[in-house]
Amino acid sequence: MNNNFQKRINTMDSCDNNKETGGPYRVMVVDDSAVIRGLITRWLDQDPSIKVVGSASNGAMALQSLERYDPEIVVLDIEMPIMNGLEALPKILALKPDVQVLMASTLTTRNAKISLEALGLGAADYVPKPETNRGVTTSEAFQKDLISKVINLAATKRRQLGRAALAPMVGSLVSKDLHPSTKKTSLNALRKASMVKPKILAVGSSTGGPQALLKFLSGLKPSDMQIPIIITQHMPASFTGILATHLTNSTSFEVKEGQDGMVIEKGKIYIAPGDYHMTVHKKSGNFQLALNQDEKENFCRPSVDVMFRSALKEFGSACLAVILTGMGRDGLKGSTQLVEAGGNLIAQDENSSIVWGMPGAVSEAGLCCSILPIEQIAQKVTRLTVGGRI
Repeated sequence: MNNNFQKRINTMDSCDNNKETGGPYRVMVVDDSAVIRGLITRWLDQDPSIKVVGSASNGAMALQSLERYDPEIVVLDIEMPIMNGLEALPKILALKPDVQVLMASTLTTRNAKISLEALGLGAADYVPKPETNRGVTTSEAFQKDLISKVINLAATKRRQLGRAALAPMVGSLVSKDLHPSTKKTSLNALRKASMVKPKILAVGSSTGGPQALLKFLSGLKPSDMQIPIIITQHMPASFTGILATHLTNSTSFEVKEGQDGMVIEKGKIYIAPGDYHMTVHKKSGNFQLALNQDEKENFCRPSVDVMFRSALKEFGSACLAVILTGMGRDGLKGSTQLVEAGGNLIAQDENSSIVWGMPGAVSEAGLCCSILPIEQIAQKVTRLTVGGRI
């Protein structure tokens, strides 16, 4: 056989086995704007961890070429002609159940509602786009957010499928702190649970959080949870109020977006508003929320660490914390202080997490009394809250 021909065959085989051999993450970009498609493609291709394998201008075209491009990640616009993103999403997942779909939408109330609906239909996450082409072009934050989520979603899915994920690569825009964990944690590393009965439940989540929060909170009963629940979910300002309404309508709890000076009550849930840190303080005999726009922590505002520190200051060892799916390491420092003070921490396990960054960080640090699938966390929280033990 001709040597050059054999080399071409070997190269094709290498490309076909790209996912199994740990090559760059394969991405397909679907957006009706040629300008936006070009920008997103160029940004992603500049990162050594990513390869854009194809693009399409609407959902119908994406479906036609999905098998040919064989992506691991689809960046999917919402508003497109012929077939929009919400219509295309379930069809894409039906054809390729293992593909991770990242919805891209502008920061409008309507698109916030659609994005949450898309998460319920199986999208892995969303990335908020600036509202104008110029805004997209000049937004370094959007570029970094997009690349971070593509890398984290693809890496987590590869590990869940038993494939090799890439370590942080030189030249990537993404900080190594935002890459998903590559370590495994033994259950032997679990801490013994404190027997102190909790007086507050503090929950931190990020990428994949809306779906995880819904599953977790649906497993709790207000009659059992006679303590307030405070949540920091990394979300834009236009999303958190809609998430609170969605959870109120989908669970047995009254869920509110936190407001400055709001008194927190037993059996109710409070979500930090986007772009504000949320803390809890005792004032005039009541525990109240306080909001601020201090500097971001761990690239985040709201920050889980900020919320955890305030809960620890007021409740000490009677603070129970839960870390759900999310990118990065927000919550690690606050969890460390909380556990050292005698509080309990539960983390979501890797297999049920969309991204095992935040729960992976606290798990690797040996801070958890339990590391559980999302479906089992509510039962553990209830047992600790009602009975004072796990």
